[in-house]
Amino acid sequence: MTSCTDSDLKRGKNSIKAEDMVNYIRSLASDEFMGRKPFSPGEKTTVNYLAEQLKIIGFEPAFGDSYFQEVPMVELSTEVVGTVKAVFNKQVLSLKAPDDIAVISQRITEEINISGSEMVFAGFGINAPEYGWNDYKDLDVKGKTVIVLINDPGLYTGDSALFKGREMTYYGRWTYKYEEAARQGAEGILIIHETEGAGYQYTIPRKSSVSPKLYMQTADSNRTMCSFTGWFSAEAADSVFELEGYRVEELRLAACSKGFTGFRMKSKISLSIKTTISFNTSTNVAGVLRGTTNADECIVYSAHWDHFGIGEKEDGDSIYNGAVDNGTSMAWALEIGEAFLKTGRSHDRSIILFFPTAEEQGLLGSSYYTEYPPFPVEKTVACFNNDLMLPIGRMKDVMITGYGHSTLDEMISEAAAQQDRYIAADPNAHTGMFYRSDHFPFARKGVPSAFVRGNLDSRENGREWAAEMEKDYIENHYHRPSDNYEPETWNMEGIVEDAKLAFYVGYRLANSDYFPIWKPGSEFHR
Repeated sequence: MTSCTDSDLKRGKNSIKAEDMVNYIRSLASDEFMGRKPFSPGEKTTVNYLAEQLKIIGFEPAFGDSYFQEVPMVELSTEVVGTVKAVFNKQVLSLKAPDDIAVISQRITEEINISGSEMVFAGFGINAPEYGWNDYKDLDVKGKTVIVLINDPGLYTGDSALFKGREMTYYGRWTYKYEEAARQGAEGILIIHETEGAGYQYTIPRKSSVSPKLYMQTADSNRTMCSFTGWFSAEAADSVFELEGYRVEELRLAACSKGFTGFRMKSKISLSIKTTISFNTSTNVAGVLRGTTNADECIVYSAHWDHFGIGEKEDGDSIYNGAVDNGTSMAWALEIGEAFLKTGRSHDRSIILFFPTAEEQGLLGSSYYTEYPPFPVEKTVACFNNDLMLPIGRMKDVMITGYGHSTLDEMISEAAAQQDRYIAADPNAHTGMFYRSDHFPFARKGVPSAFVRGNLDSRENGREWAAEMEKDYIENHYHRPSDNYEPETWNMEGIVEDAKLAFYVGYRLANSDYFPIWKPGSEFHR
């Protein structure tokens, strides 16, 4: 790669400023944007604002003559009618939705009625030949309801040779479990919630189940998916399995053993779901700074624009402004984009600033982009994505979520050293964050991708304080109306450093012919 330690690079870095980021966030997280919910008036306000900012900083439309890419979707608002009943012999256990059980239907149909569906416990619900693991072996789940555990066995055993130990694989994600249950022919699937394994409290799937959900439009109206999907609260799961004579904790321990065989339960489940269906399109936003000698090759910086709009009221506030999630990251991306212009030079490769829709609904916008990209995926050099950047000041660490996947690690390490920072793997890799944000669809298409930010070790206050700040945000503000811009307490200097780091790595790639590669140990290597 060519040397990039020059005055142009310094000029670009120095243009990244906290006050500019705050200006972006103050707008994007204001009540005027109505919580940035897709399909709402807040969407139009948001995407027009982003397009205008791209134009102001000097980025051209990425989709022909438009900054916008229409993403065809369907919005499903599901309601569980009455209670969900689990019947064991003649005993009836009534479960209240969403407090006990958070259930939705992904099918594009107005009504789902499940009457006496047999339940089957299928361990972790994983079929992974490369790990010699198949929870569905010798189980007939066709037309039945599968009950599974969250995450994968490595988390609970601490055995680093079992899957990836405490680091979640894609097999541990709820999205995979839904997909696999459908492939196995199950009528429905319920995941037993557990906070450590999920990475969040039950309030998150609970709230999600009563909010409208977005899906891609499909020719078969999502009939390949299970009729219903959802989560048991830990307490409800215990109540159901007590009828069967089991404890969930004991079942989890047993299911961690290779060769564990699931079993048909004596309980049957009944429920009814009504769905309101609305077809519409949402919008991805992207701009491009076109390169010169290798203009058909690009580096992508992404940060989703969507949040939850106006919803359940908490403490008198019902607007989910999403200042941290994901206002901070949009500001990070816009400042990086402007830095490329402020270098005062042309770049060999093109730079794309990408703001996808519907990340909160399952990475829909970024998945659509990677299917219909303005630049060929094989010409996409790297994706740098961020999500939920805490404004708590400068950090000693550079946390790489998904550390060990690609040679981007070494480039990031070099940039971190220049800032007198050290590299840290995500200590909460068991929550599967690498699979939960918009770089993941790029990774699935073979594009080396990085999710990088300081997060663990405050320069001023240390590790314990930083952990407390993250805990406070997750427990009290994440996906809540209280995720607001707070000028009295926010310190943007750490996000500024993170932006400078990501800009430096992207600048080096933009002015070279180097393609990062996947490492042999990564599941994306092939």
